Amino acid sequence: MDSSLRELFGRAGPIRAIDRVPSGSPVAFILRRVPNNAAPKTIDGTLALARRGMPMLRAKRTMEALLTRGKAFVDVPTVEDPVALIAELAAAGIMASIVRPPQTVDVRGLRERLNLTREEFAATYGLEVETVRNWEMGRREPDRTARSYLQAISNSPERVEEAYRTSPHPS
Repeated sequence: MDSSLRELFGRAGPIRAIDRVPSGSPVAFILRRVPNNAAPKTIDGTLALARRGMPMLRAKRTMEALLTRGKAFVDVPTVEDPVALIAELAAAGIMASIVRPPQTVDVRGLRERLNLTREEFAATYGLEVETVRNWEMGRREPDRTARSYLQAISNSPERVEEAYRTSPHPS
């Protein structure tokens, strides 16, 4: 990288006011550099995020993370149209993908598809039997973290089981 982001902002001059979008909903994105594009337009990306309610410093730090790690996760507070923001970031050489929270998982259906009893399912994936029972009976809903874990189990049960298993020899 030839110039730091600070130098680029210095060359752009002071930014007095940002024309923010009037309304919208929060949306989470993963930002990545466009392949084969050596220099994303970080100032344009920063301004696109700031126009949607993100503090300028946080938007700048998001761009810095994008430059150093190749990707960045960001919650954008006021997105009027996700497609419009994705297009604006794409014009700046930044790919944006919406992070969708996991939907409700049919725990009983998942467990039955894996041909496991409640006890086996709980033991295999490190869950409490009572928790699994409550989910299946509709007495409780899995929280976001649990839904993510259940979605991972649903997508790749063998790999999650393997990852969960502890090594017989401590490292």
